[in-house]
Amino acid sequence: MRVCLASTSPARLMLLRQAGIEPLVRPPAVDEEAVIEATERAEGRRLPADEHVQLLARLKAADVADPLAAEGFEGYVIGGDSMFELDGDILGKPYTSAAATARWHGMRGRTGVLHSGHSVVLVEDGRMREAHAVARASVTFASDVDDEEIAAYVATGEPLLVAGAFTVDSRGGAFIERVEGDPSTVVGMSLSTLRHLVRELGGDWTGLWNREPSS
Repeated sequence: MRVCLASTSPARLMLLRQAGIEPLVRPPAVDEEAVIEATERAEGRRLPADEHVQLLARLKAADVADPLAAEGFEGYVIGGDSMFELDGDILGKPYTSAAATARWHGMRGRTGVLHSGHSVVLVEDGRMREAHAVARASVTFASDVDDEEIAAYVATGEPLLVAGAFTVDSRGGAFIERVEGDPSTVVGMSLSTLRHLVRELGGDWTGLWNREPSS
């Protein structure tokens, strides 16, 4: 059974490859900020983190699954989205060095929660079925990260385009003292959650392995 990753995230692609899956990659055309703004305006409330990431994950997967189904694709389409929550504030990608620096000054020595939305769409015989779930992992940052280390980390550009302004599997990992939950959730997707969703749709996770360990 084929797999398509509806994401441009290098971290999500890396996770699937490490799990033995070489997916087709298709970027979704979803205006995330516009979707959240329109939904919150229509419902008259601020979406909590879990609903935020789940809505975007489902829209991303659907945006890619629809044209793939028309092309005759059969298999699983995976969409995902992540947000970091600290004291009730939802922290997405900082985009600028100033925002990332301020973020790190506020996070050191504290614990927040990474929310990761997952949507798996099974395209089969021209029909689509979906399963979705949110995974969470708490992240505790070292209290002794100094200003010079923060400046050096931000200067690498790594934290600018990732949820919460940190990574756990690259340079940022040295500044994280503890992760509680599936560690892959913090990288970009929970592999254990994806396995459960594939099984919920009647699939076999090991049947998706199509990548040689040495490749």
